Amino acid sequence: MQTVPLKLVTIIAEAFLEEKLVREVKKLGASGYTLSPARGEGSRGVRASEWEGGNVRLEVVASPQVAERILERLAEVYFPSYAVIAFTQTVEVVRGEKYA
Repeated sequence: MQTVPLKLVTIIAEAFLEEKLVREVKKLGASGYTLSPARGEGSRGVRASEWEGGNVRLEVVASPQVAERILERLAEVYFPSYAVIAFTQTVEVVRGEKYA
C-alpha cells in the first residue's frame, strides 16, 4: 500500500480560542481538522475550576507548507498572549492526495 508523507499539526489551546483557531487553520490551507477536549498540566499549571474553561486539541493533517504557515501564525498571534502549545509530526497517510 502506498502512503504519502504529510505533517500532523497538533494544537492544544484554551477552549475559548476554538472558533478562531478553526477559522485560522482553514484560512491557511487546511482542508479539514479533528477537534477534541484536552486535559493536562503545563507550564501554567492545572486549571483551578471549570469556569476558567477547558482546553481543546485541534489536529490537522496537511502538506509541510500548510503546516509551516499554521505554526508561523500561531507563533505570531497566539503564543505571546494565550496558553497554546503546538507541535508537528511527520505521518504516513493512506490516500494522502486528499491533503496535498
